[in-house]
Amino acid sequence: MKTHLNISGNMEIHEKDGVIWLTFPELDKSGMVTHLFSTRFGGVSEGCLSSMNLSYTRGDKKENVDENFRRIADVMGRDVSQIVLTYQTHTTNVRYVGREDGGKGILKERDYIDVDGFVTDQPGITLGAFFADCVPLYFVDPVRKAIGLCHSGWRGTVGMIGKEVVLKMQTLFGCDPDDILAAVGPSICQNCYEVSEDVAGQFTETFGLRENDPMLLPRGGGKYLLDLWEANRRVLLRAGIREDHISVAQICTCCHPDILFSHRASQGKRGNLGAFLSLNG
Repeated sequence: MKTHLNISGNMEIHEKDGVIWLTFPELDKSGMVTHLFSTRFGGVSEGCLSSMNLSYTRGDKKENVDENFRRIADVMGRDVSQIVLTYQTHTTNVRYVGREDGGKGILKERDYIDVDGFVTDQPGITLGAFFADCVPLYFVDPVRKAIGLCHSGWRGTVGMIGKEVVLKMQTLFGCDPDDILAAVGPSICQNCYEVSEDVAGQFTETFGLRENDPMLLPRGGGKYLLDLWEANRRVLLRAGIREDHISVAQICTCCHPDILFSHRASQGKRGNLGAFLSLNG
């Protein structure tokens, strides 16, 4: 374990063969999933993509990204052929995936677009989504043995994609939100996330925010500081998830650009982090 990393929050740090990743203790306690959130360490990419870049669309060599995925699969005890990747376009669309979807986005073309979230009840298939400031949301139902994972930027948050994942799990698997464990992963913190008056207005309307609500702090000049962690926590509560079943990483990507990729901190010169979640067999 890399104890010298200058990062603190509600996740545990792990290391194997130079790959460093983060996990939520509360999800691990379920005993039914393998999951991680990647860091910049342990890959083969170079320059501003150094080193664990998990994006094929940011100018990296394909063989580098392929090797990075292979290393992620290895530390999870999975194979690349079991990983399925989202096709993120800041939607609230959530798709069911099964074993037949394994490898899509890495070994074979995806036959879907505009998908920011996945659910499954099939062991082994590994859900994968990508981040560089936006919010990862993990979902684990230990009763129905079903999981979900999604990408929630500000558009996804105001559209409540977290609630859409829960609804999909209810519809497909009969999940009771009261049973679901959820986690809000590393992403940009409120102090680093300035938004325009237009975006602030959408959050005010959607969440019914009153004046002086700490989720949205005025900064002057028509700018606001938005707390996406708190916004997504409220989305999960609205979806029926118990407060004591929600873990928040409280790790900011923008505050730790040497450890985590951040779009804002790097002014777009960065790779992608990955969130991965899989049911154990």
